[in-house]
Amino acid sequence: MEPELAEVKDFFASHEPFSRLPGAVLDALPRRCTMRYHRRGSTILDADDTVEALRVVRSGAVDVHDRAGGLVERVDVGGSVGVTGLLEAPPYGFRVTAVEDTLLLLVPRAAFEELLDHAPVSAHFLLQQAHRLRAAVKTVQVSDHGGAVLRTQVEEMVSGRLVTIDPARTVQEAAAAMQAERVSSLLVLDVAGRLAGILTDRDLRNRVVAAALPYSTTVAEVMTPDPLTLGLEAPAFEALLEMLGRGVHHLPVVDGAGRPQGLVTSTDLMRLERSSPLYLVQDVGRQTSTVGLAAVAARLPSIVDHLVTQDVSAGDVSRVVTAVADAIHRRLVALAEARLGPPPVPYCWVVLGSQARHESGLGGDQDTAIVLDDSATAADADWFADLATAVTDGLVECGFPRCPGDVMASSPRWRQTESAWRGIFAEWLDHPTPEALVGAAIFFDMRPLAGDAELCERLRRDVLARTPHARPFLAHLTKQAVEHQPPLGLFRGLVVERSGPQQSTLDIKHRGVGPVVEIARVHALSSGSPAVETRARLQEAAAAGRMDADAAADLLDAFEFISYVRLRHQARRVREGGPPDNHVAPETLGHFEKRTLKDAFGVVRAAQGVLAGRLPLGYIS
Repeated sequence: MEPELAEVKDFFASHEPFSRLPGAVLDALPRRCTMRYHRRGSTILDADDTVEALRVVRSGAVDVHDRAGGLVERVDVGGSVGVTGLLEAPPYGFRVTAVEDTLLLLVPRAAFEELLDHAPVSAHFLLQQAHRLRAAVKTVQVSDHGGAVLRTQVEEMVSGRLVTIDPARTVQEAAAAMQAERVSSLLVLDVAGRLAGILTDRDLRNRVVAAALPYSTTVAEVMTPDPLTLGLEAPAFEALLEMLGRGVHHLPVVDGAGRPQGLVTSTDLMRLERSSPLYLVQDVGRQTSTVGLAAVAARLPSIVDHLVTQDVSAGDVSRVVTAVADAIHRRLVALAEARLGPPPVPYCWVVLGSQARHESGLGGDQDTAIVLDDSATAADADWFADLATAVTDGLVECGFPRCPGDVMASSPRWRQTESAWRGIFAEWLDHPTPEALVGAAIFFDMRPLAGDAELCERLRRDVLARTPHARPFLAHLTKQAVEHQPPLGLFRGLVVERSGPQQSTLDIKHRGVGPVVEIARVHALSSGSPAVETRARLQEAAAAGRMDADAAADLLDAFEFISYVRLRHQARRVREGGPPDNHVAPETLGHFEKRTLKDAFGVVRAAQGVLAGRLPLGYIS
């Protein structure tokens, strides 16, 4: 071999992923390459270029910028640029410039495509694209208007003025302090100055006046002990979500040592963001009729549209949608109970599927059930049938369509005692029929919403104790998770629906979000994890070593970006006067979204491959 070619071979042999090529392939590679020199500051590739060769930095360094001018990465000796342009249709989408005088080795397209036949090379470039996906996730969370109102930190909202009281003081003294200081709550401190509790004007009304307690009652007897707190660095949006989810209006703010620094109230958040969904939840609680609830629910799409143009992640937007849906469910249950009278036996109204996972989008249908106390008799059936019918009909009026598969509490099949539910889950686990897999996709994601939550939680604990041992069931669930592949073709093209009313669109829910949800569910059920949210399930799987930590992080990024595209599409549909759906026409996506969706789908497909190799598919005949 000529000395110059031998030097190039040695260079490739000392840098990943080329160092892992078979000897014969490595020997032949230098003859297929060319060299190109670029002076410092010169442009190597532009965003509108067509890329015909992989560029490997032999000496010097290059910077890669996106179309907005943001630095994506700096590539040093041994690194490469141009992968995206080789794997996807032009234009390239990035500008590459020489940071210093730079010498590049150009691997032509044909040679590069042959190198991808070798697993170490293809895996290396998949990882490179995963890193780019992570950068893309951060990019889409930048406000279209340059604002970041909902990402304000609570530290910027608290005044530092603390109004406190000793737990041994009386409620009369507490009320006088609130009046004098013109506040609606007091922080209760122990003798060491640590936060012991919180006392609000609502506590005084509900726990003192309504209960006819004497004014000499101590604060310690009626306060909320060990309240939820936030750190100074927490975003205001986190405060908002906690208030929505827990139905509270005051959150103490503490420093790193746990010492109280102030208080954030719902009023503070309302001043911060007038279009806050907190208004929506508060309005839901004030409604006395289904008509009023429907009018409030109709405002949700515009709020989602606003949020997706702010610095808010898809996960947080979904939590807001879920919080509003939860509030509507609870209010409908309360209105029905007010009309029907008290329930004859304890019960729990549960939500299933995406709402249970806090991953709701716009236009989602109903998935609900009722868990009854084992003391329920046939004589109680009519009361619960009336409850279920009232709530189900009310949800339809509020914009939540009926479930096409009739998985709703209005169906007698899904109103069962706790013991009967155990039998249903046992049948699914022991005999994994297609119906069992449908049940797993809905009922194994379950969350209590109204009534006696312990009925649901006890049932979940018992079921999750069995799932790790149900190997045939897990095998079928795994098979389903790896077969529902994302819409990515052989040559990384987006695969659209070929027939039906949604022809030429991408089913972003069932073929994008869905596979990630299924992968996470398999990991959770195989370990008996109580986690319900997809993100929590993947994070837990990584922490326990059931998933590679980097692979889990990549999958979380993929899930975030796919979910973002879905929510943005739904908001656009509503803005244009159409119903929200999950069918995205590729022509409505920009080059950036198309390219990053392909990256995300590639990460999902890789995760499916790993899952298929690690879980017990051998149980399936």
